[in-house]
Amino acid sequence: MLERRSTASLCIPCEEADFAVPSHAVTAVTFPVAARLWSALAVGSLVIAGLLSLAVVVGRLPWISPLIADPLFFKRCLVVHVNLALSVWFYAFLAALAALRVPAHKACPASLAAPVVATVGVLTMVAGTFAPGAQPVLANYIPVIDHPVFLAGLATFFVAVVVYFLHNLTAPSKPGESFLPEDVQRGVLATGVAIVLAATTYIASWTAMPDGLDAKTFFEQSTWGAGHVLQVANVCGLLAVWLWMLHRVTGRPVLTARTAGILFAILLAPHFASPLLTARGVQDMLYVNGMTELMRWGYFPIVLLVLVLGLRHVWRQPHEKTNIPARALRAGFLSSAALILVGISLGFMIRESTTLIPAHYHAALGAMTAAFMAGVFLLIEASQPDSANHFTRLWRGARHQLPLYGFGQLVFAAGFAIGGFHGLGRKAYGAEQHVRSLGEITGLIVMGLGGLLAILAGLWFLYLALREMKAWATSRS
Repeated sequence: MLERRSTASLCIPCEEADFAVPSHAVTAVTFPVAARLWSALAVGSLVIAGLLSLAVVVGRLPWISPLIADPLFFKRCLVVHVNLALSVWFYAFLAALAALRVPAHKACPASLAAPVVATVGVLTMVAGTFAPGAQPVLANYIPVIDHPVFLAGLATFFVAVVVYFLHNLTAPSKPGESFLPEDVQRGVLATGVAIVLAATTYIASWTAMPDGLDAKTFFEQSTWGAGHVLQVANVCGLLAVWLWMLHRVTGRPVLTARTAGILFAILLAPHFASPLLTARGVQDMLYVNGMTELMRWGYFPIVLLVLVLGLRHVWRQPHEKTNIPARALRAGFLSSAALILVGISLGFMIRESTTLIPAHYHAALGAMTAAFMAGVFLLIEASQPDSANHFTRLWRGARHQLPLYGFGQLVFAAGFAIGGFHGLGRKAYGAEQHVRSLGEITGLIVMGLGGLLAILAGLWFLYLALREMKAWATSRS
């Protein structure tokens, strides 16, 4: 019911210059149903998260926050927003990307059941936010609401994701059967390995937890290591989408399969030590500092190297031959690249717990979101390669939506950074927030304006994506 056969070319006929045919184009390969299911879950999670983010951003504005007497209201919104906008959005999209690596005819029933189970988990998680007595715990990486229903939903989602990637890692794929170029496939495989490694690290951390801890300490320490490793998965996914975007722009791979495999292996290798860092317990400095140092030094060399290679690849492209899709993807790549550079730079400036920390991770995670938005557009294109008119309309919107989101996130992160440089504390909402200086007020205003721009661009993305994805419900094989 949901399947459609691809044609020999995955390119869009455009109103402008001819567009290069990707060398990885597949013939007569069915677009995987699992990719559609995971994509629908990823985009659907942003529908709710986008609405909640408005409450979180507006609630920090200096003339509104004093009017809110119950800071738990914003904290509950923040917990749900973060889990939907980061955990569900990121890993459901990465699962959709992984589904493109494996031909649909090689998918087992378990791989099709995984996105359905994950969706049940997400709905259960959201339902748990309304349970009486539910208390938000703003732990780093994976904040939670300390209630059995919410926790059961969150666990169900992550188990479904891990099981799916375990299957995907063992599923063979031959040349000509995948929707992804070979260098992108290496990145997808690395993403799966990182997600399984994160699950292993969580199990090791959970078994090393001492008894008698309060909820905040328990959730913070049990997910500290796994959260760091999940960032490795995010980085692998970011680089994989960059490679796919640039291949789509030029019709040529950025890296050979062998070079990509080596680079992703180098990125992954140090993090295999993550489960071992729990050997002395989760309260030992080996665990805390070890994961922090891996994050500090383990990502940026490969990210910067791939970025330089990507920029070189784009620079060598004959610009007079680019068309609307190429311009949109190039703008999306440059927006994502600018955000990751800002995120890395701000990360090295952190010295204490101020809003400089959310400035760092909002820039870095914004880079991933910008790339993944472009990845959704590419995935939609791959699912319906014969709908040329729809895709021209899609890429015309993406050409402006992607840079607007990137600009909004940059301004948003800049506002947090300004406040952080003036000592503004993080994780304070409503009546808890104490603004003492002009610098803090300026930072919050800039943050609010940038956040509203990013939300506008996010809603625009949802409109563009959902407008095309609605055809999946009626398409036939």
